[in-house]
Amino acid sequence: MHLNDIQKRVDKWIKQFEVGYWPPLSMFAALVEEVGELGREINSLEGHKPKKIADPETPKNILGLELADTLFSLVCIANHYDVNLESFLDRIFEKYSSRDGNRWTRKDFS
Repeated sequence: MHLNDIQKRVDKWIKQFEVGYWPPLSMFAALVEEVGELGREINSLEGHKPKKIADPETPKNILGLELADTLFSLVCIANHYDVNLESFLDRIFEKYSSRDGNRWTRKDFS
């Protein structure tokens, strides 16, 4: 699925409710909450802070859900401001390629 498709899918889901998109600062707070939950899962996966209660989901599934929650929150903010994430991600890859393309040793695929 392309980012544009993800943005349309989120928009369609949000617009089925009268409340629609939350105010920008509330969406940002939701994003920060999701990033915190993602951090907690990574910390648990890496063994630095094991969970007290076992979750019936596999660790990989929990991580995937937290990543998806974070993406959903980020897409809500992009949609609110009418930002096409796909086009800006293309620009970021161009920036990284020109700035960091020769920064690290490349793998030899021969």
